[in-house]
Amino acid sequence: MNSLSTLLPSPTTLAALAKIGLLIGGLMTAAAYLVLLERWIAAWVQDRRGPNRVGIPLTKIRLFGLGQPLADGLKIILKEDFTPKHVDKVLYNAAPLVILAASLAIFAAIPFGSVLPPLNIPGLPDPVPFLVAPGLDVGVLWVFALSSIAVYGVLLGGWASNNKYGFLGGLRSSAQLVAYEIPLGLGLLGVVLAAGSLKLDTIMNAQAETGIWYAFAQPLGFLVFLVASFAEAARLPFDLPEAEQELVGGYHTEYSGIKLLLFLVAEFLHMITAAFLIVIMFLGGWHLWGVTGSGNEVSWAGAFLRFGVLSAKILAVIVFFMLVRWSWPRFRFDQLMNLAWKVMLPLGLANLVTVAAVEEFRPQLVAALGAGPASWLAIAIPWAVFFVGWIAAGVFTPSGTDNRPIRARGPLDIEHDLLEHELAGSR
Repeated sequence: MNSLSTLLPSPTTLAALAKIGLLIGGLMTAAAYLVLLERWIAAWVQDRRGPNRVGIPLTKIRLFGLGQPLADGLKIILKEDFTPKHVDKVLYNAAPLVILAASLAIFAAIPFGSVLPPLNIPGLPDPVPFLVAPGLDVGVLWVFALSSIAVYGVLLGGWASNNKYGFLGGLRSSAQLVAYEIPLGLGLLGVVLAAGSLKLDTIMNAQAETGIWYAFAQPLGFLVFLVASFAEAARLPFDLPEAEQELVGGYHTEYSGIKLLLFLVAEFLHMITAAFLIVIMFLGGWHLWGVTGSGNEVSWAGAFLRFGVLSAKILAVIVFFMLVRWSWPRFRFDQLMNLAWKVMLPLGLANLVTVAAVEEFRPQLVAALGAGPASWLAIAIPWAVFFVGWIAAGVFTPSGTDNRPIRARGPLDIEHDLLEHELAGSR
């Protein structure tokens, strides 16, 4: 019996495997039905009917179209898995796997709530956290590093296709993702400085203990992170990696069937990841004033209430992403890059310097003014920087956000003038 027990996995391993299974199954199901929700929202915004026919197979029961994700998934899985002859087959097959694996691995460090009450199971920590990898002390770095790997999947897909449309789509997609990683990181750093930790659950607990969400304490950092999240998730108005109305298909032009599905699922998971990070880093996570409390001593009802609050906030942010997609026009590529380098980067740096200064001199402020006035002043200073920064961005960099034509003269204009001059001389 003792030898058999040594061969069995430990309770910690079994708990981790159970969490991974629930995580992957829940994410895949959520992605499928969030696509259905987005199609309903698109229909509502555009004043038309969304999917409402597909229900239980082989019956006439429609169930408001809830069977549509299953039908769409089966259709694309059963499509012919065609691989063009001219592609680099190793990289061509690896690209969707790389981007999907990175998109799923991110969630190992993302908490889905607070903690469970003590279970008193030998080998398991008490209380049990809603987290796949609770011992990861650098959760923010883990998330940021794996989200950056998406660039490799995009580049591999465009390069391995040996197709000029895929190659150009991969180039401009990677330029966008690399550019917006910098303001995304600057937005994260302000929160890390204020919380004093790289653990996402600690960042949530810090907001719960003070009762002040970082969206209110760091409004400029929140806005920079929000805009950069749209660009990193390749959502309108920043969906230049795909831009199906303008390109043949972007970096995944040569992909079809299950490989294309992996790309699309990974892209959707990026939006879900962005929603998780926005809620956890800036909107208090599971915390809600007067409802969820702020300590780690919770009952079963309290634990699931915190999970419900976190889920409701994430769903609200995802719906916001969807409403923006179907309401805003797409940016031009020059506007996209101008916004990253001329607006988001300076504003992110301004927020980081402000937060660093406030946190450095907070003890002196508390000693001079008292805890209450010092806290209000620590909030008022970032808000002042927020208004000054955005007014300055609108005044000094208007070309990053407007649709006025570019007046700079290029080589074609010079050739045109020379041709007109020659024609006028011949007359």
